[in-house]
Amino acid sequence: MAAAGWAPPRLDEFILTEPLGSGTYATVYKAYRKRDTREVVAIKCVNKRSLNRASVENLLTEIEILKTIRHPNIVELKDFQWDSEHIYLIMEFCAGGDLSRFIRMRRMLPEKVARVFLQQLACALKFLHDRNISHLDLKPQNILLSAPENPQLKLADFGFAQYMSPWDEKHVLRGSPLYMAPEMVCRQHYDARVDLWSVGVILYEALFGKPPFASRSFAELEEKIRSDRAVELPSRPQLSQECRDLLGQLLERDPRKRISFECFFAHPFVDMEHIPGPESLGKATDLVVEAVRKDQEGDAGAAFSLYRKALEYFVPALHYESDARRKEAIRAKVRQYISRAEELKVLVTSSNKNLLEKGNPARELLKEMAKDKPRLYTALEVASAAIAKEEEGRDDSDALELYQQSLGELLLLLAAEPAGRRRELLHAEVSASPVTPGRPWWPGSRGTVSSLCPHQIQTLMARAEYLKDQIKMREAQSMGKEALAESVRSACTLQ
Repeated sequence: MAAAGWAPPRLDEFILTEPLGSGTYATVYKAYRKRDTREVVAIKCVNKRSLNRASVENLLTEIEILKTIRHPNIVELKDFQWDSEHIYLIMEFCAGGDLSRFIRMRRMLPEKVARVFLQQLACALKFLHDRNISHLDLKPQNILLSAPENPQLKLADFGFAQYMSPWDEKHVLRGSPLYMAPEMVCRQHYDARVDLWSVGVILYEALFGKPPFASRSFAELEEKIRSDRAVELPSRPQLSQECRDLLGQLLERDPRKRISFECFFAHPFVDMEHIPGPESLGKATDLVVEAVRKDQEGDAGAAFSLYRKALEYFVPALHYESDARRKEAIRAKVRQYISRAEELKVLVTSSNKNLLEKGNPARELLKEMAKDKPRLYTALEVASAAIAKEEEGRDDSDALELYQQSLGELLLLLAAEPAGRRRELLHAEVSASPVTPGRPWWPGSRGTVSSLCPHQIQTLMARAEYLKDQIKMREAQSMGKEALAESVRSACTLQ
């Protein structure tokens, strides 16, 4: 069963292939189960001859802890075996490599990506913390990724992990110096909060591309960690205030002032309530159903609040969904909810309370949404004046001139308007199907532009085209009457 030379060890149920990594007393291999599904696993092979008393204790603790825990963000121990030379830990295989490699390939991670990984790490730590387990060797190399694309974080390597109650203190040096808390480096008593310092160093490295105490030697590293100076955060890249606040609280040198686990899990940047998961879509859907009900009842304020809460769950639901069709279907629904939420926000915050009584007419709603854009608001006012002038029925030429003036401005503004509900309303307001006199002006219509009443034409462009057509018809009719009168006069003269 033991290895011969450089070849990997042999196991009856598995075929061991290339090595994935190695440590002081173990090598991890990629392997395939021989029977049935040919499941891919990672097998940690521990050479018994390399073990001292401390490493035996670490290994037994790792097996004891991993045997009892199952969590989507913790690497699963499927089985363990042994022979005369090796102990084998048969683990879940993670095809995405480790977080250290993921960061190096991208130099640094955008805040939103780092936040997703942090949320998943927080889930794993919450699960461990609830069971009084401290990892004590948190670093990017011990954080694996389930797949190269859309990876899920998996916490691994529990060789230094310990069962530690909140009041337990240790003094044995454990972990990797770059990620080790100051109290541990200084060989002072420490407790479970050393894991929170390590989380801060990992988050720092993900965001800035290197750990805060990157050094050429251990002596230089120890000097930096022992310093009393506060850890300074680079000004670039720009980060949200919530992110910087959390980093500052995690990288607090004094463990008594460092953020607690409870405050870490409740911090708005971690936001564990909205972590992507299988329940995210269900929570979002329940809130949307209630929002629609309130909307139908005319309670705009309650509907707006519920739509906002629903959207906070739709974002993680989209991140969690792996099926492309389902994801696109969710996106389409979300766009509708965002549009309605934008409308409701205008209704709720507007000083024009008549909007609620008018049944939210699109043109009035658009004017309310344009109040922060003077140029757009003025063009819409000109359009309103054109409609009023047309409905007076006195001078169609003046009305047409106002239509053309407003449309010229609105079409320019539409081209520059960013995506959103205001753009949708503006597009609907100015756009129209091509209009040809004497032909149906919308698909399936039996009427022509000249046979429609003004109130049947909703868009500004269509109204302008209708009015232009009416003016042309009246001019043609007038010319026909003049020609007839001239013909009659000529006939009378001849007689």
